[in-house]
Formats: sequence, structure tokens, C-alpha cells
Amino acid sequence: MRIFVTGSADGLGRAAADTLLRSGHEVVVHVRSNARLAAVDDLTGRGAEAVVGDLADADEVCGVAEQVNRLGSMDAVIHNAGVYRGSTVLPVNVVAPYLLTALMHRPSRLIYLSSGMHYSGRAGVLGLDWTGRRAAGSYSDSKLLVTTLMAAVAGRWPATLSNAVDPGWVPTRMGGPGAPDDLRLGHLTQEWLATSDDADARTSGGYWHHQRRSRPHRSVHDQRFQQELLDELVRFTGVSLD
Repeated sequence: MRIFVTGSADGLGRAAADTLLRSGHEVVVHVRSNARLAAVDDLTGRGAEAVVGDLADADEVCGVAEQVNRLGSMDAVIHNAGVYRGSTVLPVNVVAPYLLTALMHRPSRLIYLSSGMHYSGRAGVLGLDWTGRRAAGSYSDSKLLVTTLMAAVAGRWPATLSNAVDPGWVPTRMGGPGAPDDLRLGHLTQEWLATSDDADARTSGGYWHHQRRSRPHRSVHDQRFQQELLDELVRFTGVSLD
């Protein structure tokens, strides 16, 4: 299978890309800038393709979509890239996955990185600044929004399996060295959803933790909230889901 993984220079994205390559899949990795390409030299040296673009910048996100589309259709996309704090939380964690979903050739499977922190997110779009000029939404807000995006896509694109994953609190640069969860389990579910023919992995609209489907925040499957989110993202980006 051919799989695109955003945020592949380190952390869970790099671990997933490495494991998928070792398993014989074709992998497209992503880094923020040309200066970060060296961080994936070992992956590209083993056959991975690389694309470059800052996901905090909507124009560069569109460029990433173009680069991937030139490589051909993907079987699966793992929307792994994310930031924990600062003004770019909403652009990177929500706007970028939305734009890539809307602009890339439609894959068979989509996996969005969520978090258990999404349960404390605000279920609303009023007052949010999608530009990144000011910090208008928390990490928890962003993860509730991207999990809701997952559910909205699942409902609108029945031919594409769309799921979200809580990887747990794992010892990455974002999670910190003292994080208590298992790093391997932190990327196993994404890989499984992207590639497995197991019946459970071929379902859609799920929120997963360590290969077990869980109940997300009640707003995730609220169709009115899904539409509010999509309308706001269309308003900001000028791009709609087909």
C-alpha cells in the first residue's frame, strides 16, 4: 500500500513511517522545511518519497497537497502532524488536515490523530482565529475539532474509511521523556487502520485507542456541529469537501 504520513521528521509520525517501510509499504513522508529533510534521510534512503511544507501556512499546505498528488493517489493518509501550544495550534491541528483532505486525491483510508484531551475541548467555532495570528483555541479544542472533522468525513464519504486515534501519552518530543504510555502502542493503531484487512480496521467513523474503539466526546457525532465546523473551514479556506 502507498501511505502518506504528515509530520514524519520525529515522534509518532517518524515511528509510523519507519514501521510501514519495514513492512514493505510505499511511504511518503513530510517535513516542515528543506532544512528538516536531513531528519528523514534514512527513510528516503530506504525508498520513501518526501514532500515539504509548513502546515501552519495554508498556502504551503496547498503546496503539500500538490506535491503528493503529483506522486499519485495514496491508499491511506495518516494526519499525524500536530503542535501542543502557541498560536499555530488551530492552523496545524485542524486547518491543515482539512485542506489536505479536501485537496488531495481521495484515498481509501484516512486516519486523524486525536487525543484523550479532546474530551475537555470546546464544542464551538465562534471566536476562533484560524490564521495563527493569535492563540484562539487550545490543544484540547483542536483535538475535539479534528475528531469531529473525522466523523464529518466518514458521514460524507462512505467509500473512504475515516477514523481518529488517541495514541496515548507517549514519550515523544511533545509528550516528554516522562510520559507513561508505550511508544510502540502509540503508533500501532494508526498503522493497523491504514493497512489491515481485519474487519474492525475496515470500519469508519471510529475513535480508537490501542486498537479498541471508544466513545468520543458527545459532540463528535452531532451532525449540526459537524456542519458548523465544515462551514467555518470553508469560509476561512475557500475550499470545500467534494
